[in-house]
Amino acid sequence: MTSHKIDWRFALLLGVLLIGISGVAEAAIPASSKAVKEEGGKYFDAKGDPTYKIGPDGKVDWYTFSGFRRYNGTCDVCHGPDGAGSSFGPDLTNSLKSLSYSDFQAIVSGGKQDVNTAQTLVMPAFGTNKNVMCYLDDIYIYLRARSDGALGRGRPQSHEEKSKDATDFENSCMGP
Repeated sequence: MTSHKIDWRFALLLGVLLIGISGVAEAAIPASSKAVKEEGGKYFDAKGDPTYKIGPDGKVDWYTFSGFRRYNGTCDVCHGPDGAGSSFGPDLTNSLKSLSYSDFQAIVSGGKQDVNTAQTLVMPAFGTNKNVMCYLDDIYIYLRARSDGALGRGRPQSHEEKSKDATDFENSCMGP
């Protein structure tokens, strides 16, 4: 008769892999990023900053999904796939660990220059680019989820439907 003992290390590894496949557990989301309020499908943290909502099945809110799409339409050219950085721009998943929402808005809209004897880093200003500014919260929300480790690399597998509020805002921001 064969004994089927499972090594505890194998069981632990299997558990970690299953969590990774099914999405991040709610407990893994930092308290500062937890959604405490929802308005028209958009979630906000206790400070009133936009944040993400990811279900136990990995389903993301519309704004996180939209942020993924918008990030990949503009930002990935310099900052690399999934915000992980490149030779042109820093790793935004690391930057957002210490960058406030208002600082993020200021840098994206006004640009940034960091010039010293070792390097020259220049972030162009996107303040007049509607394809960025109309979706700035979406991009921030997506990068915040990536920075917290709540969202893995690649396209989210499923997402909430786009709300009427999101459609109305997009139409008013992008104009006729």
